Amino acid sequence: MAGNTNTETGTEQIATANPMVGGASMFADKNIIENAVNSADHTTLVAAVQAAGLVDTLSGEGPFTVFAPTNDAFAALPEGTVETLLKPENKDQLTKILTCHVVGADAMSDAIMGMIDDDGGSHVVPTLGGCKLDATYDNGQITLKDEQGQMIHVTIADVKQSNGVIHVVDGVILPAM
Repeated sequence: MAGNTNTETGTEQIATANPMVGGASMFADKNIIENAVNSADHTTLVAAVQAAGLVDTLSGEGPFTVFAPTNDAFAALPEGTVETLLKPENKDQLTKILTCHVVGADAMSDAIMGMIDDDGGSHVVPTLGGCKLDATYDNGQITLKDEQGQMIHVTIADVKQSNGVIHVVDGVILPAM
């Protein structure tokens, strides 16, 4: 594997087999936040994580599995939703929604599919936000049904992080209201 030497620290950064996300390389030796801030497709998610005060948590040891909605996923919400959620007075609601995208484990897609198989075709995934997601898969693509019945698809799986894994998703997971 090719490596790039960081001349400031003299350390070598090994190129990973991780997929590109949002036009940026995702490095397995960086944490979730360090990688997410480089993805052009996740600027809304990063702003939301900052507004909710979750940067330190998701930079922490983990392990975490993050189902990371793209900017397009946030844009598909009703007009004004994101702007409303980013207001300081709505921090609790924003935190609840964001933590419904996080699982306190390092769950690669093959492990998730194995749990789905073990449970007869559907597996309940409990999140740190208290949501229960119903996971299924078809032709190798994982689908999550949130508590509002929305179907959210993993579009890029298994983006390894130093403190877990990111799975890019095409929808915003919402808790039961």
